[in-house]
Amino acid sequence: MSFILTSPEFKDGDLLDVSYQADKENQSPALNWTEPPAGTKSFAVAMHDPDAPTGGAGWWHWFAVGIPASFRGLERNAGKVGGGNLPEGVRQLPNDCSDLGYMGCYPPVGDPPHRYIFTVYALDCEMPEIPENATTGMAGFVIHSHVLGKAQLTARYQRT
Repeated sequence: MSFILTSPEFKDGDLLDVSYQADKENQSPALNWTEPPAGTKSFAVAMHDPDAPTGGAGWWHWFAVGIPASFRGLERNAGKVGGGNLPEGVRQLPNDCSDLGYMGCYPPVGDPPHRYIFTVYALDCEMPEIPENATTGMAGFVIHSHVLGKAQLTARYQRT
């Protein structure tokens, strides 16, 4: 059986509406995933823009770790700090703006649509040991050392 990530709000490759923009509603989308690989003890969720003009590194918009293995999705706006719908104990990591929680889409005006890749990682531990001051690169390194499987969903967004 495949590990699959979907959203009730958009299909893979769809262009997102303005509610996902960082300076508008800035809401993370609802995400759902299927049965994970055997041995999964928790999940991590991330959103990455590989098209950001950063010289190839892209831009990390969201990292959340410690999502219980019993979960099969997150509600819309789960990534909001201090009022989102994440389960207790989930840790949101700093994004590439050094802010905790979800940072919505914000490609430069005039750029072609950017890809926003949502990834759910099935992990072999309940909470990866990520240092408090970790960069997104360090967080990704630690998370990847615990991955049993991953599922991805890509959306696109363009500011005009």
